[in-house]
Amino acid sequence: MVVGDFAKEVDTLVIGSGPGGYVAAIRAAQLGQKVTIVEKGEVGGVCLNVGCIPSKALISVGHRFHNANHSEDMGIIAEKVSINFDKVQEWKASVVKKLTGGVEGLLKGNKVEIVRGEAYFASENSVRIMDEKSAQTYNFKNCIIATGSRPIEIPAFKYTDRVINSTGALALKEVPKKMVVIGGGYIGIELAGAYSNMGAEVVVLEGSKQILGGFEKQMAKLVERRLKKNGVEFKMEALAKGVEESETGVKVTAEVKGKEEVFEADYCLVTVGRKPNTDELGLEQIGVELTERGVVKIDKQCRTNVSNIYAIGDIVEGPPLAHKASYEGKIAAEAIAGEKSEVDYLAIPAVVFSEPELASVGYTEAEAKEAGFDVIASKFPFAANGRALSLNEADGFMKLITRKEDGLVVGAQIAGPNASDMIAELGLAIETGMTAEDIALTIHAHPSLGEITMEAAEVALGTPIHIIK
Repeated sequence: MVVGDFAKEVDTLVIGSGPGGYVAAIRAAQLGQKVTIVEKGEVGGVCLNVGCIPSKALISVGHRFHNANHSEDMGIIAEKVSINFDKVQEWKASVVKKLTGGVEGLLKGNKVEIVRGEAYFASENSVRIMDEKSAQTYNFKNCIIATGSRPIEIPAFKYTDRVINSTGALALKEVPKKMVVIGGGYIGIELAGAYSNMGAEVVVLEGSKQILGGFEKQMAKLVERRLKKNGVEFKMEALAKGVEESETGVKVTAEVKGKEEVFEADYCLVTVGRKPNTDELGLEQIGVELTERGVVKIDKQCRTNVSNIYAIGDIVEGPPLAHKASYEGKIAAEAIAGEKSEVDYLAIPAVVFSEPELASVGYTEAEAKEAGFDVIASKFPFAANGRALSLNEADGFMKLITRKEDGLVVGAQIAGPNASDMIAELGLAIETGMTAEDIALTIHAHPSLGEITMEAAEVALGTPIHIIK
């Protein structure tokens, strides 16, 4: 301990202020704990600053620009529509600033102390928090680690001004004329869609036979078809081998189905996954168990093998979803307070803000059968919904998965406009043990996309009104 470093005492220390950390800190404070939150970067973490929020802002810009240029069939003829990308970035930054400022205000309003710096464990009950100028020891009764994840860097594709990760893609100073995207997961597909909508020529290199591997093939194909219509080129079973960089662009070499191809572009965006930020915390110092991938092992209350240390979000098993991190943050804070809260991931939604949007919750049809359920898969198309037609968004469908014996809703998948909003009703249905009949008997507003949920439930019951059985 350095001279003058008198340890500060807190009940709960939270490391990381992303959607897991700040939610955990607020809930812990609500439960009467004295809380300090540590952040080495910006409050709000990756999600608010360089992830979920800014990417959705760019996606919205892309939609508006594309719609302005492609709404002739609705009678809208636009001329000389252009993008001022400096203004786009300025607006995007304003959205981020509002949210991060709001989060900081919420933390302070709940009397959570915010400390800037990097945390390193000195013992099971203390950390050293360091910035460029000083170091301070904090002693804690309990600690919640919420340090998130970072993009994986491929050895042959070191990040530069032209070879970029998702953070770089959100901070570009121009709309690329051409872009190569390595990886057809949700990040790559969302950004490919955003920039292609803004006029970029995009090539996606995907190592497997399908983009968006976490979703059903029919859903992924719908997105692929829409993006192709918008000019995006897909190269499946493609292995990126290397890149040559110049001041003005890149040449990406890839092996596509056994043949070497070269792709020239302004930028190469690498989106091949994320890795947990667990390697610079000193976890080995205190004996916290990790997997070979650096993921922290936890129990159902998000507790590690060290009883007063908890871990949540991207650094634990499961998909790297902001809402999962927030959920786990509440569980950990409540567990520390002595409540019997436990994680239950049955109804955790997964969403891709692609074109069209994809959303899934609970079991897919295949997963339900693997789990031993005898299920009915009931589909209803967006093309049979009045609101979807009036939006000129008729592509897509909802698939409702119900148990055959009693109609219990066990899963749902949606491909279509506003899928990200519509999936919430299905998550609630699963959490509360609703049946297809419960949904069918609930009056849904007309005309609305929400009616599709009611219609799918009626298909499950064998009594659909707006499609022929």
